[in-house]
Formats: sequence, structure tokens, C-alpha cells
Amino acid sequence: MFCNVLRASRSFYLSSKAFHLPTVIIGSVSYSGIFSTMREVKVKGVSSSCTLDSNGESHILQSELASDSQRNSSLNVQFTPEIEKKYVHHVYDAIAPHFSSTRFAKWPKVANFLSSLPSGSLVLDAGCGNGKYLGFNPDCFFIGCDISAPLIKICADRGHEVLVADAVDLPYRTGFGDAAISIAVLHHLSTEGRRKKAIEELIRVVKKGGLVLITVWAVEQEDKSLLAKWTPLTQKYGEEWIGPGSPRVRSPSSCTLESIPETEENGFGERKQDSGQSSMQSLQEITSQTESYSGASTDVKNANNQQEYFVPWHLPYHRAEVSGASACALANGLAKKDDKKGAVVYNRYYHVFSEGELERLVAGIDNAVIVDRFFDKSNWCVVLEKKL
Repeated sequence: MFCNVLRASRSFYLSSKAFHLPTVIIGSVSYSGIFSTMREVKVKGVSSSCTLDSNGESHILQSELASDSQRNSSLNVQFTPEIEKKYVHHVYDAIAPHFSSTRFAKWPKVANFLSSLPSGSLVLDAGCGNGKYLGFNPDCFFIGCDISAPLIKICADRGHEVLVADAVDLPYRTGFGDAAISIAVLHHLSTEGRRKKAIEELIRVVKKGGLVLITVWAVEQEDKSLLAKWTPLTQKYGEEWIGPGSPRVRSPSSCTLESIPETEENGFGERKQDSGQSSMQSLQEITSQTESYSGASTDVKNANNQQEYFVPWHLPYHRAEVSGASACALANGLAKKDDKKGAVVYNRYYHVFSEGELERLVAGIDNAVIVDRFFDKSNWCVVLEKKL
């Protein structure tokens, strides 16, 4: 009973003190994104904020003194590119229950890292998915966050302390956690700036001496046959969506993707695209070019430094028609049917990392050092320690 009281007390402390932004709590799920949006509006409108002294002279608030270039740079990194919205956020929202049913095995290296943490450590899991690592070490406290509300609901239903949040703008106070993990998350971010920002956020939210474990998919896949199943993105398509400037603005789809209720099932995989004639044409270009790749070897593709892919996820027909979610996705070009496999196929965006790329991103960050690096299950992994 005493232990339960302590845990409840600690839980209340975490809920009320953890976040550097106001957080809306609905049931046991926290939604920080609502206030993130409000904060953006405040920043954009800050130029109109001022105070008047007795002489009627206006004085710009201190928050306005930041240069336009710094402000724009920060907003650009935190702005979610269209390719991530459509081929990461929307897809995981749609496949969440089926995806969750396939994610239960713990990677030994991640398990070892969590098991090695001191008793009482507070662990922040950024991009927690279905929460398979939350609570793994019973002697530690865990808080998880993910951009997918349906995945967060799955975590909450399992009794975990979780919230919806963006990896490039974590809603925790600086130096709050003892450790942080980011497992298979950074490869879903479509620009180098956003990937680096996500790493900086992981370092920011842990204490001095705190450890951060990061894993990402590698170009150097142990199963070479997988690459032949992925759709390489062309340079033209990549530039249209993620750079060099902001992505082309597209009208919102007429219906949203909904999650399909979870049942017992072993998983299998995913694939596809967006609404609007121009984006359909872009995807058709990718598909035709991919088919022309079919005769080429994996080595040839890697020789061309290919790192941007669509990786398919196959949602079985018997799970795809609930609430008409997949019908909506098919109508809007966000998915396609594969009658041979009896599945609706979604595409997920991936930037797979080359050897040394993760270390190079960390090299430009002053307050952290790499204390371990390794290759595990076709993933590049690093452990960082916060120094300042």
C-alpha cells in the first residue's frame, strides 16, 4: 500500500510538473499539441504586442527582440512537411491497431539499456508507438509521447502515462528526465534540420549526465531483399515535398483516416499516396520509375546514394473496411488495393541512415558526447551523454 501511495504521488508530480507547455488531459491522454498551436499563433502575432509608458511611448516586449532570421529558422524546422503529414502521421493513425498488434518483441540492446538505468530513473520515450518499452524496467518511471493520437490511446488504455507530442518540440522542461530513448523515429523526419532538432530536444530534456539512446533504420540492411520491396523516391518528388523551401500547400482531404479497432492478429506490412491531380501524377512517376528499377540490383541503388523510400504496410481487407477508413484513403490516393495479398497497402516515408550519418548529426551539438555506438538488427544506434 505504501508503495502504491508513493507511485501515485510521483505520478501526480509528473503530471503537474513535467511540461514546459500547458497540457490538456482528456482521460489519461495528454494533448500538448493544442497548446503548441496556440504558442505558434502567439509567436506569429508577437510583433503587435507592446507596452506603453507614461509618455505613451511603446516598448517592444523582450520576446520580440529575437531576430526574424532566428524565428523563421526555428519555425521552419518545427513546420511539418507535407510528406510527413501524409506518409507518416496519417498512415500511422490509420494502421495503429494493426501496427500495434505486430509490435511486442523487445530489442535486446534497448532492453539492456533500460535495465542498466538506476532505480528511480525517469525515462522519457519520444515516439513511444504502442508503448512496448513503457514500464519495461519496473524500477523506473516512464512517460511516453508520440505524434499519433490512436497509438497514444492504445498506450493509455494499457495504463501508461502518455501524451501526444512532436519529436522536434518535446513538451518537457529542460533537464527533467534521467534518460530518454528514441527508437525507430528519426528516420520518419524528412529533413536534416528536423532530424538534428529532434536529437537536440532529446538532449535538452535530460539532466546533466543523463543518457539518450537513439536507433534508426540503416541503408545497410542485413536482409538485402527488403530494399527491392521499397519504393525509392526520385529527386524531383523529394524536392516537391520537402525542399528547398516549404512544401506546396494542398487542400485538406474531404474525409479523415480513422483507426481500425484492434483484434488479435500477427502483423504484416503497408504503402501509398495523396489527394490532388498533381500529387497523383508525382506518385505515378515514382511507380513507373520504380518498375524500371526492378531489373537493377540493390548495390546499384545504394551506389546512387538512395536514402529516401516509401516502405509498404499491408492492412488486411478484413481489418481495413471498419468505419470506411480505408475506403476514404483509397479515394484520396493515400492507399491502394492489393487483391493478391488481400490488403490495402499504405506507404510510410523513411530516410534510411548511412554509416556515420547519425554521428555526424550529433557532432554539431556542443552539450553531448557519444559514449557508445553500434549496429543492431539493421539499425544504426548511438548512446549519448549530456555534458552541460
